[in-house]
Amino acid sequence: MSNDSRRYPRIPVRCRVLISHESIGEMMVHTRDISDGGIFVVTNPEQMPPIGTEVRGQVQGMLADAPVVDMRIVRIEEGGIGLQFCS
Repeated sequence: MSNDSRRYPRIPVRCRVLISHESIGEMMVHTRDISDGGIFVVTNPEQMPPIGTEVRGQVQGMLADAPVVDMRIVRIEEGGIGLQFCS
């Protein structure tokens, strides 16, 4: 039995996401994984705003423009940040 108590299972996915916030402008990052609740993006966490900050994100490279999604920074660790989708 797994000790992973996450609400949503993570699926390894690599895609480009444009993250934007007034404190950082726009930054292109790559996802490490995705779930129904959010994504983990690979980036230098020192370049990102603190936990609790809401940012906007949009998947890049699709045939049509992907929707812009509001997300909240919920985890910061070496190598990236965890973002939760806002309802």
